[in-house]
Amino acid sequence: MSTIMSSLRRADEGRARAMTGLRSRWSSLPRAWRIGAIGAFMVLLYSLPGLNIPLIKTPDTDFTSVLFLCAVYVLVAVGLNVVIGLAGLLDLGYIGFYAVGAYTVAILGSPNSPVVVKFPWIVCVPIAIAVAMLSGVLLGWPTLRLRGDYLAIVTLGFGEIIRVFALNSNITNGNRGINGVPVPSEANWPSWMTWFPYVSSEKQIFSVSNVIGFYWLALTLVVLCILGVRRLERSRVGRSWLAIREDEEAAEVMGVPTFKYKLWAFAIGAALGGLSGALFFSKQTFINAQGFDLFTSILWVAAVVIGGAGNQLGVAVGAILLAYLPERFREFADYRLLIFGVALIVMTIFRPQGLLPSRRRSVELEDRAKEASVVE
Repeated sequence: MSTIMSSLRRADEGRARAMTGLRSRWSSLPRAWRIGAIGAFMVLLYSLPGLNIPLIKTPDTDFTSVLFLCAVYVLVAVGLNVVIGLAGLLDLGYIGFYAVGAYTVAILGSPNSPVVVKFPWIVCVPIAIAVAMLSGVLLGWPTLRLRGDYLAIVTLGFGEIIRVFALNSNITNGNRGINGVPVPSEANWPSWMTWFPYVSSEKQIFSVSNVIGFYWLALTLVVLCILGVRRLERSRVGRSWLAIREDEEAAEVMGVPTFKYKLWAFAIGAALGGLSGALFFSKQTFINAQGFDLFTSILWVAAVVIGGAGNQLGVAVGAILLAYLPERFREFADYRLLIFGVALIVMTIFRPQGLLPSRRRSVELEDRAKEASVVE
C-alpha cells in the first residue's frame, strides 16, 4: 500500500512540475499569440455541435444537449466558486438560488402560471437575477455571522425550504409545475446561418428539438461571467475575499469589513445561480420541484472541490467532468453513485487541492501538510 501511495505522489509531483512549466511557457508567449490561441479555442467550442468527433460523442444522448448541460454546470460552478473558492463560505444549499431564478422566469413569463402577467424572456431574466441576488442578501444578512459547519447547515436548510415551498405552493403549481416557460426568442434562424450543420431557416433559434441556440447563448454567458468574476478577483473585492478565506479575524483586525464582503460574495454567487436556473429551465420549457433535490446541490459543491476551489479553470473542468461523463458512459448508469463515491474518496486522499487548484491554494495546502508533519 505504501508503495502505491508513494508512486501516486511521485506521479502527482511530476504532473505539478509539468503544469508549472506549461504556465511559464504560456506566460512567455507574445500577447498576440495568446490572444490568437484563446480565439481559436473559442471557435472550437462554438463549433463543437457541428463537429463529428467519435471519441467525445454521446451515443445515447443528443450531444448538443450534453454540451448545453456542461455550459450550465460551468456557469453554476463559477458562481459557487465565488462563495466557496474565493470567500471560503461553505454553501450546501446553492440549489435554492438556482430554483429562485428558474421559478421567477417561469412565473413571470409563462402563460400557464398563476400570475396574470406574461413578460418576455429578456425582461424576466434580469428580474430573476435581481430576485436571486435579493434572496442571497436576505439569507446572508442574519446568517453570515456563523462560520464553518453552522453556516453549511443553515444554507442546507435554505435549499430545502425553497424545494418544499415550490412543492406545496399555489404560485408554483406544486408538483404539477409550470409549462410554457418562455424562451429567449421564437424567431427562426437567418438564412446566412444555414451553412452550419443542424441549422435551418425553417427551425427556431431556441427550441427543445434544436438546442444549438441555447448552447451558444449559454457559452456566451459563461465567457462573460468568467471575465467579470476574474476582474472582481483581481480587484480590492477579490483581495478582501481571499483575506477572509485565509483568516477572517486577522482580516477584520487589518480593517477589512468582513461582513460586507461576505454578503457581496453571497449576493454575486446567488445572482449567477439564478441566471443558471433561468437559462436551464428556459430550454426545458417546464419546471417543477423535482429538479431541485439536495443531491444536485452536493454535486455542484463536489464539482468545485474536485476541479480546484479558487481556480476558475479548475472549477470549469470539474463541472464539465461531472456533467459529461455520466452521459458519455450511460452503460454504467447503475454504478454511477458508486464510481462517484470512490472518485471522491481517492481525490480527498491524493488530491485534496483538486485537479487544477489555484497556485495560492496549492501553497496553502503544502504549508499545512508541513505543519502537520512537524507536529507529528
